[in-house]
Amino acid sequence: MDFNQSTEDNLFDRARVIGKPHTRIDGVLKVTGRAPYAYERHDVVANQLVGYPLCATIAKGRIMHMDASAARAAPGVAAVVTTLELEPLDRAESNIAHLFGGATIEHYHQAIAVVVAETLEQARGAAALIEVRYEKEKGVFDLEAAWERLQDVGEPQADVGDVDAAFRDAPVTLDEVYRTASQSHAMMEPHASIVDWSDGGQMTVWTSNQMVEWTRQALATTFNIDADTIRLESPFVGGGFGGKLWLRADAVLAALGSRAAGQPVKLALPRPLMFNNTVHRSGTIQRLRIAADAEGRITAFEHSAISHTLPGGSGENPVDQTRHFYAGKSRRVAHQAIDMDLPESADMRAPGEASGLAVLEIAMDEMAEKLGMDPVEFRILNDTQVDPEDPSKPFSDRHYVECLRKGAEAFGWADRNRTPGGKREGQWLIGHGMAGAYRGAPTMTSGARVRLQDGRLVVETDMTDIGTGSYTIIAQTAAETMGLDINAVEVRLGNSAYPTSSGSGGQFGAASSTAGVYAACVALQNEIAKRLGIESPRFENGRVVSGDTDLALGDVADGEELVAEDSISFGDFKDKMQIATFAAHFVEVAVHAHTGETRLRRMLSVCDAGRILNPVTARSQVLGGMVMGTGAALMEGMNVDLERGFFVNHDLAAYEVAVHADIPEQEIIFLDTADAASTPLKAKGVGELGICGVAAAIANAVYNASGVRLRDYPMTLDRMIDQLPK
Repeated sequence: MDFNQSTEDNLFDRARVIGKPHTRIDGVLKVTGRAPYAYERHDVVANQLVGYPLCATIAKGRIMHMDASAARAAPGVAAVVTTLELEPLDRAESNIAHLFGGATIEHYHQAIAVVVAETLEQARGAAALIEVRYEKEKGVFDLEAAWERLQDVGEPQADVGDVDAAFRDAPVTLDEVYRTASQSHAMMEPHASIVDWSDGGQMTVWTSNQMVEWTRQALATTFNIDADTIRLESPFVGGGFGGKLWLRADAVLAALGSRAAGQPVKLALPRPLMFNNTVHRSGTIQRLRIAADAEGRITAFEHSAISHTLPGGSGENPVDQTRHFYAGKSRRVAHQAIDMDLPESADMRAPGEASGLAVLEIAMDEMAEKLGMDPVEFRILNDTQVDPEDPSKPFSDRHYVECLRKGAEAFGWADRNRTPGGKREGQWLIGHGMAGAYRGAPTMTSGARVRLQDGRLVVETDMTDIGTGSYTIIAQTAAETMGLDINAVEVRLGNSAYPTSSGSGGQFGAASSTAGVYAACVALQNEIAKRLGIESPRFENGRVVSGDTDLALGDVADGEELVAEDSISFGDFKDKMQIATFAAHFVEVAVHAHTGETRLRRMLSVCDAGRILNPVTARSQVLGGMVMGTGAALMEGMNVDLERGFFVNHDLAAYEVAVHADIPEQEIIFLDTADAASTPLKAKGVGELGICGVAAAIANAVYNASGVRLRDYPMTLDRMIDQLPK
């Protein structure tokens, strides 16, 4: 199915299943421990051995010597594979770091060996027996030093209007530098895989991964084998946040171990290795300048930033949203990825926007204060319904002002603390803050297969469920389209034997995969109409109706299975519009007057993300994003050892994430609009919108409470305590 123009009125505008609250159809499996996660697939293949990785203890250099003889002789050991035994494995386009092979060390905790044994304890003990000698090289690990050396950030991504003249003529300007920290995905389930490549022929992989087809192709490239010889399953993923978009070392090491041992091998990366061996969100340093006229209308933005990456990577680009979010005739934005010898930086939830809005929305607050304006009204004044870089390109559907107004009313913004440090309850200073959110709404080609079996429908697609509710919204889509009860739909996900979907990531998964399922269902409808010799049938209440025909779906094929398959492809008509999602966040905090300890008291988010497919699962997504934004604001940051080049706090004891007790009250309001340009369902993603802007809303509330304006994240006590009012 080709989606080549905006959707007109259709069945989803009169939905009985889509858009209605429905608990997760996989929920019982999860709460009873029966959902099959990667490391727990005990039933899929017999005689599984256990793999354990050995990782480098230098950040840059070469391995000069490895002796694995003691490890090979250890009890229970079936195989040992060291990196010196192989030439560097080919690198998939999506991988910046080499995952295995050769003597060169590119980053700390790079995998250099895998030990396979009968038990985890035996494999771990044997790995400790491998002797390694290195030749170290001097590495580059200091982003702050790179910023100080930098003369300019380089070629702008956008340079519109006359930025210099706008700043020269503006009566009110802002020019500040802000910093965001490196962050870890820190998902609950580690990177884990079971691989059966015991005969060196067919490779079967049970893994925890967001993108089935991407990873299958990456494995084919890495091992220089035909992708058709690889079968990959990932039906349940215990969190990914972008850290499981790409092939990582767990699957590679398990495959090497299986081939060497001649048996299936299961391997999970230990938690301390996930921080340095896999990927993370790069820290950033950003300079943001804003110019406005005396009435508060923005005339220019200049946003420049750096982040770090291994050579060949793109880092964390935090300036892109500044190109599109607010009005203003002139803007110049630039980002430079600095080559450094730290572990690979890559996508993490709302890559770019999460870091960029953490800065932009503080700067907007600071400008509102300079202008003597309400921060909400300042943003409303600078709303735009067209792309400010290209006014001929309208937003397809934008309700940001409604988010701001509805949020202000629901939060009680009119009764906020108006003077920094002006409201106190005992030892606690009370403050209120807000911020806006912007996240693009991309879509990708996505396919599915549907099987009609005696009135029940089976949906097959390699789409993944990373905790987002994919099983449920896909079942709702199929039920709506075919006129079935949701209990008559079975959804099968995460298997490379199924049609290729969009996968889960980039806030494109829900919108794209449901559209692909809709396309497959329409193909099935056409097949049924052809078989029955009818035109324009209606599918309702488990029946197909057209003229004199009124037949139960279970009777259409006389017991025969009907199968249809299709995919959705999105036309270039979308290029003429700016398609995005929007939100407004409101926060109340209490800051301890003597220590700077910050406690969240309540949070509210109002979201504009097209049709909400399921308010239960969508709410869960936004809540999770708000929690991650809270972590980014107050506690999350990986600390670099500038001498040895690794992240020191590489476990969940030292890398702190927000928990339930940190946020006593969260409220979500969905506008539940319908963007006809997005998909046939008029839906857009919401999974990454929830994190965007949250950190800035908290920072602004902390300032409102205490009068301390912090521009570096996370806002830990050491950054607060010497600035608190006496």
